[in-house]
Formats: sequence, structure tokens, C-alpha cells
Amino acid sequence: MRLWSLHPSVLDRAALVAGWREALLAHKVLAGGTGGYTRHPQLARFREHAEPLDAIGASLVGLRHEASARGCRFDATRIGRPVPPDEVAPIAVTDGQLAHELEHLRAKVLSRSSEWAPRLPDAGTVPPAHPLLRAFPGGIEAWEVLP
Repeated sequence: MRLWSLHPSVLDRAALVAGWREALLAHKVLAGGTGGYTRHPQLARFREHAEPLDAIGASLVGLRHEASARGCRFDATRIGRPVPPDEVAPIAVTDGQLAHELEHLRAKVLSRSSEWAPRLPDAGTVPPAHPLLRAFPGGIEAWEVLP
């Protein structure tokens, strides 16, 4: 499961679609609708939120907004709680996590859709965060699974 911290505008089409599907799965897990993935480390930040279902809903709304801007149709009726990201208490994310995810995305983009690579932020810069998230200085998040 990859719940991107990066702003959806940074994601190539494959990452945007996969992020949507993974966030829908995360919503199902947080709502108690499945027994799988319940201990997935990337769910920690949503579980710690005062309103976990609103937070994952806001994450999905942000992804859907970007998809719509690109002419893709993500079914809004699949979002259990479609709350705009600016109406939910933000989730903190470190700039180190954002940089880590950018390089992870860059490696994927170079192997599957190299035409998207020039659209990625430069290495060494702090990429923009998903509208639900607020960046602060720090290293890679403790919940990140490193190889």
C-alpha cells in the first residue's frame, strides 16, 4: 500500500490511479470493512487523526480533484466521507518523507513513463505535500518501510 504524501499534481497517471485505489482500500480498512492490511504502517497517521475517516476521505478528495483536472473520472460515490482537505485538521509530514517519496516516485516514473520525469520537482528540493498534509522539518517518517 502506498498512500502518497506528495501533492497529487506531482504523481504520474499510474501513481495517481494506484494512489486512488490504495486510498479506497485504506478507507475500507479504517471503516472496519476488511480484515486485511489492518496493521499496515502507512495507516498510522490516519489512525492517529482525531477523525480518521474524514482524513482518508479528504485524501481521496484531493486525489479525485487532480484526476478531474486531468480529464480522468474517479467515482466520487466511492468516497465514504468526501470532506474537502481544507475542512479537516491537517496531518503533519516531514520534508524528509516528502523527499524520500519523490525519489521513490522518480525511480518508478523513469522506468514506466519517462515523459513525466521533467514534470517532477528537482532532486534536493522539498516537493509539495498533499493538501491534507502540512510539511515540517525532519527525516523519513517512522512508519515508512525502508528496503
